[in-house]
Amino acid sequence: MGKKLLLKKPPMGWNSYDYYDTTVNEEQIKANADYMARNLKKFGWEYIVVDIEWYSYDAGTQRDRHQYIPFWKVEMDEYSRLMPCPDRFPSSAGGKGFGPLADYVHSLGLKFGIHIMRGIPRAAAHEHTAILGTDRTANEIANPYSICYWNPDMYGVNPDDEASQTYYNSLMELYASWGVDFIKCDDICRMDAASAKKEIEMLHKAIELCGRDIVLSLSPGPAKPELAEFYRDNSEMWRITDDFWDKWELLLNMFERCRNWQEHVMDGSYPDCDMLPLGYVGKGFGNERKTAFTEDEQITMMSLWCIFRSPLMIGAELTKLDEYSLKLLTNEKALHLLENSHGAREVFADDKTIVWMSDDNNGTDKYVAIFNISEKEMEVNINKLCQISGDGEEIWSGEPVKMDETIRISKHGAALVKITV
Repeated sequence: MGKKLLLKKPPMGWNSYDYYDTTVNEEQIKANADYMARNLKKFGWEYIVVDIEWYSYDAGTQRDRHQYIPFWKVEMDEYSRLMPCPDRFPSSAGGKGFGPLADYVHSLGLKFGIHIMRGIPRAAAHEHTAILGTDRTANEIANPYSICYWNPDMYGVNPDDEASQTYYNSLMELYASWGVDFIKCDDICRMDAASAKKEIEMLHKAIELCGRDIVLSLSPGPAKPELAEFYRDNSEMWRITDDFWDKWELLLNMFERCRNWQEHVMDGSYPDCDMLPLGYVGKGFGNERKTAFTEDEQITMMSLWCIFRSPLMIGAELTKLDEYSLKLLTNEKALHLLENSHGAREVFADDKTIVWMSDDNNGTDKYVAIFNISEKEMEVNINKLCQISGDGEEIWSGEPVKMDETIRISKHGAALVKITV
């Protein structure tokens, strides 16, 4: 089965999860979309993604006990398809779904995305509700033994039942009618459930049939490197890590993950390092805070994500974005790598230093990212590390760099250098 989309650069956007958890509402989505349109769109940022449990009533009200309130009320149509909770998304009332909100996002010149869980709502199975396009009912295709161990909302579907494909087709038909451009499907990428691989194929087929270009993003990771071709054939991006947060040890671990996936980055196929926890995060979790990453660690994260060509999804509340984070997110020379470079690979690593290199698509320029993973400031000579000569520019500072001279890099920091050979 062929790919539907061949994206020339990894998706760039904003996702509600890191700041709002399950609680985001329509007004907040619009506020972040407005900010993106004003401040980020011209730099290539375009997706606004509503993350998990947009269909749930009272989401977040029992956060001291449950991230996801078990067996609670959800909004659902007569055909077993979850709908936005009208308490939080008032424009969805009357069966309009996310259509009005997607229209608003599109009116700003942006694209609209949603999060979904693998499978069919448990509520649909328990109530024996209908499936559009067949006389079968939800309980007949739901597999009660195929459950997500961290979210109680769904059952997996029986992958051998044709009505399961019919159900997924009806979902994508609905989302296409709303104007959805991006779907992040959860509880599926690392294939905890036996049916997950087949359900990825069913999702991909349903998207191909729906008549709309929709990016399919698979979560959570870690994805399986031995299935790289499968992910590439059935999706545009897939998570190579579990949830990524603002902890140095998680950022340090990402170097190994990127090394494992470096051969599989190509147009239309993007291993995903997960969201960027910059600015303010954590409000929906009861822990609103400014990112725990230092400024140097933020540079390290952005340098690795950009040279690796990971999708970029901002996790911060955009309306509270600080000047430093905004400057990083709008550095055109760093973002240039996403669409205009190739062949990123790790070329050196020890217990203090990691070095990545890539090539500009212009056939002449090269990029070197030098990461100081030690606990002390260090001095490095790029020529000695990489055996490369020429004139360079450090992309974050804009300072010129001579290959045969020593440069200083702060602990947990990075230098991202463009070299004109």
